[in-house]
Amino acid sequence: MFRFLCKDRIVAPPGFNRWLVPPAAIAMHLCIGSVYAWSIFEPALTRVRGVVAPAAGDWSTQQVTWVFSVAILCLGVSAAFAGQWLERVGPRLVGIVAACCWGGGFLIGSAGIALHQLWLLYFGYGVIGGCGLGLAYVSPVSMLIRWFPDHRGMATGMAIMGFGGGAFIGAPLKEWLLAHLYRAPADLGLVSSFVADAVQNVGGALNVLVNHTLFQVVSALGPDKLQHFYQVDTGNIGAVGTFIALGVLYFLVMVVAAFMYRVPAEGWKPAGWTPDASTARHKMISNNDVHIDRVMRTAQFYLLWIVLCFNVTAGISIISVAKTMMKELFSTALPGIVNAKVNLLFFAIPFTALYVQAVSLFNMLGRFGWASISDHLGRKRTYLAFFVLGAILYLSVPYWAKIVSSHPSPLPLICFYAVTMIIFTMYGGSFATMPAYVADIFGTRYVGVIYGRILTAWSAAGVLGPWLLTTMSARAINRACADLASRIDPAIFRSVFHAGKDQLPSLISAHTVTIAKLMALSPQGTSDPSASVYNAPMFLMAGLLVLGLIANALIRPVDAKHHMT
Repeated sequence: MFRFLCKDRIVAPPGFNRWLVPPAAIAMHLCIGSVYAWSIFEPALTRVRGVVAPAAGDWSTQQVTWVFSVAILCLGVSAAFAGQWLERVGPRLVGIVAACCWGGGFLIGSAGIALHQLWLLYFGYGVIGGCGLGLAYVSPVSMLIRWFPDHRGMATGMAIMGFGGGAFIGAPLKEWLLAHLYRAPADLGLVSSFVADAVQNVGGALNVLVNHTLFQVVSALGPDKLQHFYQVDTGNIGAVGTFIALGVLYFLVMVVAAFMYRVPAEGWKPAGWTPDASTARHKMISNNDVHIDRVMRTAQFYLLWIVLCFNVTAGISIISVAKTMMKELFSTALPGIVNAKVNLLFFAIPFTALYVQAVSLFNMLGRFGWASISDHLGRKRTYLAFFVLGAILYLSVPYWAKIVSSHPSPLPLICFYAVTMIIFTMYGGSFATMPAYVADIFGTRYVGVIYGRILTAWSAAGVLGPWLLTTMSARAINRACADLASRIDPAIFRSVFHAGKDQLPSLISAHTVTIAKLMALSPQGTSDPSASVYNAPMFLMAGLLVLGLIANALIRPVDAKHHMT
């Protein structure tokens, strides 16, 4: 029934221009690359009920971040299992199935948000969408390596560049859709207009009595810059409609891209190109193939797995919470900058969303730039640069966060921007260089299958990185809140939060108490702990990069006994 989609029907005729294939691969990866703009959704998904502020019963940042982790986990697993199927049926059919999964995942996820069922969001966006990510990610990689044997790094960089750049387009699109579909909740009036007896705290959640009816509320600044009570479960954060619109859009674009795929005929080579044996030996490029049944018996496979896993763990931990981290680190010290909107062309983009776009842009540039550099420098030396420079930069992040907290000025924020942008070029470069590294070590015949298996390292990193970062930062936030609360007069604490300090854990869990709110009540001269909540994760990520450096140093050419005859 679907024979017209299979491999033998999409073989390019003689004289076919190979440069027609990369645009299709880039378009496919631009669609799935929007997963890197997941942090744009996080503030909205933590306020589905409260809308203007998180309410009791709303999902936490940690819960929402795990949706991203599940998607990355399923990406790696599906890529590993789809490798052999891809070699058999070809990239076009795999691309069509990927479009159905990625677009359908958004639609199922929208139902989860509408019903406020977290498991449905996990299943739709995380599992189904994640499988679509894996299928769409691997479908053009082996195809491009075969089309460009003379520039393996550049070829994979072109395709995977789209994945890094997906958030650059997706971030402002998501911001626009969320803002366009947003509807404010019911405003019950100024907080100061309610007598103390009308405000109650039930299990950490605020409730107010209006006309003999009890309403669950959240407090937030109104248009007049004064604190208002807003009724929970009224209004619309805009996430449901955004998910539906994106699901339909990505499905259509990915289907068109898949129909543009072509594979070269067996034995095809670029006109006038012959491999240079001396250069190949210098850069550890093998002209022999290793069969997929023997790959798992080589130490090189596991070393490459570790190299990718530890490098990705460090980068993906920041990407998963980029927007949230920026607000938590700098919004107190530099509220005028972090909470501002930047006019870009025809859009007024929030500063934190612009940071997510910058992450995507440098991620994209790094994929093409570092992969192209690896064609000249060699893959092993390129990864050496990733690990050494990366460890130094991760160790510098807490320093800049501390400086901006103690001496608020734009300069430390600019330095933080620069450091993280360089980190993201290497994060993207790692992905774009790895397929060529795999082809160099194991040959090109089964590169799609082998690379798919190594992408399980991405799955592990997608779970490990965000989990480490969110868990360690959450503990740091709880400790900071406990320390700040101990400095506040109990009577003042109770008058503001309508509960005693003994209920602090439940107040933090219900989002009623935050570092920013406690800082507003703390004595003059109290140091803001916001800048230190990400210190421990940054130190840990630097340590992981050192372990990756050791694994990369141990990689050697595959023993001849594993070569295919």
